[in-house]
Amino acid sequence: MKTKYAIVFIFIVALVIIEKESNILSRVSDKLTQRQSPLQTSSTPLGNYNASDRHKHILLMATTRSGSSFVGEFFNQHGDNMFYLFEPLWHIERMLSGAADGGNATGLTEMYRDVLQGLFLCDFGSLEKYISPAPQDHVTPALFRRESSSSLCETSVCSPVVKNVFERYHCKTRRCGPLNLTLASESCLSKKHHAIKTVRVRQLETLRPLVEDPRLDVTVIQLVRDPRAVLASRMVAFSAQYQTWNSWAQEGEVPEDVEQVKRFKGTCDQIRMSAELGLGQPRWLKRRYMLVRYEDIAHFPMQKAEEMYKFAGIPFSPQAKNWILKNTQTTRGASGVYSTKKNSSEQAEKWRLRIPFKLAQVVQKLCGPAMKMFGYKFVENETALLNRSLSLLEERQFSFSHG
Repeated sequence: MKTKYAIVFIFIVALVIIEKESNILSRVSDKLTQRQSPLQTSSTPLGNYNASDRHKHILLMATTRSGSSFVGEFFNQHGDNMFYLFEPLWHIERMLSGAADGGNATGLTEMYRDVLQGLFLCDFGSLEKYISPAPQDHVTPALFRRESSSSLCETSVCSPVVKNVFERYHCKTRRCGPLNLTLASESCLSKKHHAIKTVRVRQLETLRPLVEDPRLDVTVIQLVRDPRAVLASRMVAFSAQYQTWNSWAQEGEVPEDVEQVKRFKGTCDQIRMSAELGLGQPRWLKRRYMLVRYEDIAHFPMQKAEEMYKFAGIPFSPQAKNWILKNTQTTRGASGVYSTKKNSSEQAEKWRLRIPFKLAQVVQKLCGPAMKMFGYKFVENETALLNRSLSLLEERQFSFSHG
């Protein structure tokens, strides 16, 4: 009899425990649903997007040492309604370095496009898998150039400092801990406009699925610069990588069949072909593509910034205007290789004193079609190169329609 009662008692206790565990699991499930990370926002069904609520998305497309960091600040300094990211695709390039050279360029461009799409939708999960070392619980001290994005250093994204955790690209405006990508996503969702600066998208045509995504309202601004100035700047910023160019200049011959020279020509060709496509205004790019020369921005920063804002359909904020005024007329000592504070007119011509005439001639041969298209004048001798009173820029008005 005692055994019978004991079995009944154990059965009742088991039922109670199972019921309690079920309730606990249910509550935990509810909590997880309520706290679902914004990192998953890109899975939102298309039908949930209202066209009138769509944000503006600006992609600043450029090449290395073309002045894109400086121009990117025009949008980074917009104010509270702008979420700006500086070179997020760097992480993919770093993790998959050699993929393009190994014959997988198509796969790489698709990855770039997919991550850009995710980031424009405030989905940092698309980028997170490429960050190394891997983030822990969506927290990382390793995001490239975090300090170059005002949005990633504002109070709402600034988590407490973690002892003994080193963040190379830490915020300069305030003391923050490692970047919480969930907080970054929430900040992104709260902003009306989004802008991304990248030098890693080589061909405009690869962006078509991004531009045609009905969830986005994308404007592509392609920034170009005199390729002679680009080479001169790279030889200063990446002196070890470009040391051979100096050797070639001294020897008097530049072998056009070596990989580094062919790569430079290939970049010029890609820039030109992208511009030809954009200015041709195919239906998918109509009122969504703008071409801007760095030199025009350097000489007329306020006017060109206003044109870019107008084209993108975004108000030209007082904060952006103030930044431009303060940072385009600085003293000589305020400028550096990676600085965004420049006497912009002076900077536009400085390269002419740095590049040997022999190399200028080589670039003119390699990039002649692109230079002609963008209105960059050729020099026939060293005297013309060094004569800074002689403009090397033809007046051009690249046609585009305001959005």
